[in-house]
Formats: sequence, structure tokens, C-alpha cells
Amino acid sequence: VQLQASGGGLVQAGGSLRLSCAASGHTFSNYIVGWFRQAPGKEREFVGAISRTGTAVSYADSVKGRFTLTRDNAKTTVYLQMNSLKPEDTAVYYCAADSKLWILSSRVDYDYWGQGTLVTVSS
Repeated sequence: VQLQASGGGLVQAGGSLRLSCAASGHTFSNYIVGWFRQAPGKEREFVGAISRTGTAVSYADSVKGRFTLTRDNAKTTVYLQMNSLKPEDTAVYYCAADSKLWILSSRVDYDYWGQGTLVTVSS
């Protein structure tokens, strides 16, 4: 499956952005999707993941209550709604997919990756 992340940009602290992860190439509903982010000089970290049907989601503690994951399998797209953004949310955000049955938080469990989209939150 091929993934294309988009929607990044520059936003002030407290603002919102919605990232999209568009998939192609395989039956999208057969894949879980995760979002990760990597800030300069730091390791790539888990942000959240959504199950194949969208009925189960998991978030990192750092974004819980501020970020929301949804998916539209008909449009083969997963959305990451980010509200109340903070400067520490600044990073390149990547979406990833895998055919495993349950949602996962480790980057090594995902086989397919998009190219990343930059989110910059100014203070």
C-alpha cells in the first residue's frame, strides 16, 4: 500500500490542523494506520493509531484529549485532527500502515510508510 501524508503547515500555539493520510494500491480496510512524529534531534515517536474499521483508537499520553483520529475507508483516507497545538508538537508527522489485526504503537510493527508532512507550531 502507498501512503501520502498531507496537511502540515505553520500554526500558532492553540491553533488546529488536520492531517490526512491517503492510501492507494491495496484494500485500505485491511490495514491499521498509525501516526508518528519526529522532532529535530529526537527519535520518531508514536502519536496514535486506528483500527481497520475505525472503531478502536489509541493515543500517546502527550496528545490525548487534543488529537483525534478518524478514517473513511470509502475514501481510503485517515485523518488526524490536531487541536490546542503546542510548540512541542512541532515535528515531521508520518503515517504508517500494516496488515496486522490489532492497533500497534511501535514503529517497527508498521511495514508501510508515507513521506511525512511538517507541522510547525509557533509560540
